[in-house]
Amino acid sequence: MAVICQERLRKGMEVMKPLIDEEDSDGISDEEQENTFLPVKTHYQLENEEGITFIQTLTHLLKGNIGTGLLGLPLAIKNAGIVVGPISLVFIGVISVHCMHILVRCSHSLCQRMKKSSLGYSDTVSCAMEVGPLTALQKRASWGRYVVDFFLVITQLGFCGVYVVFLAENVKQVHEGFLESKIAPMNINATGSSSEKRNTDLRIYMLCFLPFLVLLVFIRDLKSLSLLSLLANLSMAVSLVIIYQYIVRDLADPRKLPPVVGWKKYPLFFGTAVFAFEGIGVVLPLENRMKDSARFPQALNIGMAIVMALYISLATLGYMRFGDEVKGSITLNLPQDKWLYQSVKILYSFGIFVTYSIQFYVPAEILTPVVTSRVRQKWKLLSELVVRALLVCSTCAVAVLIPRLDLVISFVGAVSSSTLGLILPPLVEILTFYKENLSLLTIFKDVFIAVVGFVGFLTGTYVTVEEIIYPASTVLANATGSFPTDVNATDLVVGLK
Repeated sequence: MAVICQERLRKGMEVMKPLIDEEDSDGISDEEQENTFLPVKTHYQLENEEGITFIQTLTHLLKGNIGTGLLGLPLAIKNAGIVVGPISLVFIGVISVHCMHILVRCSHSLCQRMKKSSLGYSDTVSCAMEVGPLTALQKRASWGRYVVDFFLVITQLGFCGVYVVFLAENVKQVHEGFLESKIAPMNINATGSSSEKRNTDLRIYMLCFLPFLVLLVFIRDLKSLSLLSLLANLSMAVSLVIIYQYIVRDLADPRKLPPVVGWKKYPLFFGTAVFAFEGIGVVLPLENRMKDSARFPQALNIGMAIVMALYISLATLGYMRFGDEVKGSITLNLPQDKWLYQSVKILYSFGIFVTYSIQFYVPAEILTPVVTSRVRQKWKLLSELVVRALLVCSTCAVAVLIPRLDLVISFVGAVSSSTLGLILPPLVEILTFYKENLSLLTIFKDVFIAVVGFVGFLTGTYVTVEEIIYPASTVLANATGSFPTDVNATDLVVGLK
């Protein structure tokens, strides 16, 4: 389910190819990658390749949009209200799908004008600036590519940071549940010893994952991960089925839940919701790969309709099931004393662990050529591995500094996902079709979407950063469950500093 997530832009075709049909990408040598900053055109050009079917396209659309963001949506509904939340989720979903269609339409038009077989996201933005009405943008068309790639790096590394927090919190719960089940029968009165073990700092678990993540990203060929990717998809699918069967029990009366929450919490909802619709990066690669590309809009509509139904149902039912106790990932609300629900955390964590390497591949391929092109041939492999290790450490550092899953998701969604998913596509449409006498209604629509994305970017970033810096007033309400119930508020605040 989320393993081919967010190819995001020009580099994402490199992610998609190995996982769509096991294409052999070994023909591109390291030397060819070192000549320029982002020399990937030969990687994602799809000439003379067998395309993918309608069903395969639909499958990859689903996998590209379902990830950790889905599990955080019940808390997002809490931050908006039981009425406003689902309605807003539909609104953001419709806009996101519309922006995907915009991107495909603009790419088609620019391919014809520029006489190219296919364009990735960053190239589409660059070409749109090149053909746009403003001379200043035409002269700086290459900036569009760099801006998109910059947000791509931020987005992908942000996703990796979210995964570190997710892995640590879920494994911590499983470990604590295992210890409690073993210790309690031995000595029911030994509460001191049991409590001490349960208080293991969440960041210790993050650091324990660090060496394994470093070793994982040292696998530079994603083709080698295809089997693990399949197993990860299956494990996450099984986990979602078990989660659904649990949350449909004992649903609360929705009339007892607040229909609307204060506006100060709504930006947190926005960031999480935009983060969840994380598949805009896979749109162009899949459309370029499809045998019958004329049917891609149909596949996109069907796939995203399924995604939206899944999002809205899990988000609403999850909030109705757990109410104010809902946590940053709904898996953290599952019982710790039953092996079935503990297995859900293990299975989903396995899927996220594999997904980490795939998300990491994109920023690594953007940044490592900058370093390897400046060293001698014999040091190239070592320098690349060092860069990869440092990037993994950076994602772990983000997780350690912000050990709250809900805030990391909201921050990444507000900063990067809103830019890539809501702000850039409508602006690209204006630049691409300005000579074709765009109607005032279309211009107004595009400006409206871009403004919504920009306002969400500003407010979401501000509110999230404020809660990261001053967590005392909100930590008890939004704790993701990684802390034991017997820790007081002071301990929580200190632990987050």
